[in-house]
Amino acid sequence: MIAEQIGLDLLRTYVAVCRQGSLSKVAAQTGRTQSALSMQMRRLEDLLGRHLFQRTGRGVVPTAEGELLLGYATRILALGDEAVARLRQKEISGGVRIGLAEELATATLPAALGRLHRAYPEIRLDVVVEHSVALGRLWGEDGLDIMIGPTSVVVADAVASWTVELQWVAAADHAPDPDRPLDLVAFTAPCLWRQRMLDALAATGREHRVTFTSQSVTALQAAVENGLGIGLLPPESVRAATMRVLKPSAGVPEPLAAQYGLYARDRRTPVVEAAIGVLLEGLPAIPRP
Repeated sequence: MIAEQIGLDLLRTYVAVCRQGSLSKVAAQTGRTQSALSMQMRRLEDLLGRHLFQRTGRGVVPTAEGELLLGYATRILALGDEAVARLRQKEISGGVRIGLAEELATATLPAALGRLHRAYPEIRLDVVVEHSVALGRLWGEDGLDIMIGPTSVVVADAVASWTVELQWVAAADHAPDPDRPLDLVAFTAPCLWRQRMLDALAATGREHRVTFTSQSVTALQAAVENGLGIGLLPPESVRAATMRVLKPSAGVPEPLAAQYGLYARDRRTPVVEAAIGVLLEGLPAIPRP
């Protein structure tokens, strides 16, 4: 049977490629060659008899059939992780305070929190979603047990760190007018991404103006999709059906890079240790410590 030939490792790799949008990035993170990873994905397509990926200028995105498989694969892996965690776990209960940067709390992180709840149903989650500056302030006030945010807002060693590529994106049918200032969709100040965006444009001499601001990444996505302006978003927040990634030839700078980390207090309860483990496992972009 086909199902017997599709192991969890193959599904995990497939999900990682879909989320990263890049075979080379996943190959580097998993210690495999890109050619070996490509062969794995072709084998999966051959087994299913469907094209699962389409290539874009900046990597790969799942096809309609690929999106369908991604949904099933995510659920299968979540159930497998839950089963292993429940069988291995001691009875752990208590609360954990987790801070998430608003700009990252879109898809991957909520899914990881869902796995944490299923694996340890007695754990109480107190989750704060804030913009990076406020999150760093809350960490400094000892208001969090775990924080996932930019390395620039914390003076501490991260449990794990990784780089997020920030892409210039516009609505699928939007073409910037080179004779007019760029309309920008940005987070409300103070915001590190907003400042990086404005600094990068200033360095190129490109005229611009901020036409829409919000503290919600979901609102920024909607603003970009509806043509209110150009935004700066990580790959997982770019909706391929309604957005397109702009290249420098469109009058925008090169993609930017932001460093993020997962932080935890030195003195950790069993609850915090359990939360760290599940969060690390649930975030494929993070190299394992």
